[in-house]
Amino acid sequence: MSAATIVRPKTTRIVSPTITIEDVEAVLADGRSVLKRPTAPWAIKYHSLTLPMGPDRNRRMATDVARHLTIEELEAGLGEIERAPRNAGTVELIVRRPAEGEREVLQEGLLDLGEGLVGDRWSAHRSSRTPDGSPNRDTQLTLMSARVVDLVAAGDRERWALAGDQIYVDFDISEANLPAGTRLALGSTVIEVTPEPHTGCVKFSSRFGNDAHRFVNTKTHRHLRLRGLNAKVIEPGTVATGDTIRKL
Repeated sequence: MSAATIVRPKTTRIVSPTITIEDVEAVLADGRSVLKRPTAPWAIKYHSLTLPMGPDRNRRMATDVARHLTIEELEAGLGEIERAPRNAGTVELIVRRPAEGEREVLQEGLLDLGEGLVGDRWSAHRSSRTPDGSPNRDTQLTLMSARVVDLVAAGDRERWALAGDQIYVDFDISEANLPAGTRLALGSTVIEVTPEPHTGCVKFSSRFGNDAHRFVNTKTHRHLRLRGLNAKVIEPGTVATGDTIRKL
C-alpha cells in the first residue's frame, strides 16, 4: 500500500457534547441508565448513560456521570500497570479525533508522515513551537497505556476514548523502557518516541476526576508516563486493533 493511499475504515463515532443536569435527570427518569460491572480487578461500579444525539438516537456515549476513583484506589492499581509487557505488547484501541470533542474508534488507521493519523485533527493544529506555525511533529501521535486508561475509567472501555489519545496499548511505555528516540513497530508502520512531555489537562480532570488528574501528573510517577507519551511517524503504513507493538 502506498503512503498516499487513504484508508477510510469503518468507524464508531463517540461525540462528547455538553450535557446539562436536566439531560441527566431526564435519562435517569426514563430508565435508560445502565449499571455495569468493570472487569478490571481494581475498578469499581459506575454508571454510563445512553443519550439521544442528533439523528442517531441509539448512539451510545460514555459520559462524565461516573464515579471517579479516589487517589487511594488509583494508587492501588499501580502494580498492574507496572506489570505491562516490556518488549512486545498489543494495540488495544485506535481513536481518531476529526474535530474538537469528537472521537472515531477505528478498527484500522493509516499513519502518514505528514498527517500523522489520517483524518485526525492534529494536522490542522497550528503550533507556537514551529517557526511557521505548522503542526509540531513531536506531538503528532499520542500513546497511552491501556492499563492506565482502564484504571482511571473504572474499567469502562467505552470511556477510554474520552482521554483524547489516539493509540492505546498494553505495553510498558515508561521512560526506562521507552526513552526518547526509541523506535516502535506496530502494524506495517514505524514510529519514534519524542521527548515532548504529555500531561493531563483540565478536560482530563473533568472526565476522570481531580484525583485521576493528579495521579497521572504527579512527579513521583512521572517516569511511568501514566498520562502517555508523544511520538511521530517514521515509516508510514497501517495499524489495526490487535496488532503487536514492539521495540526495534
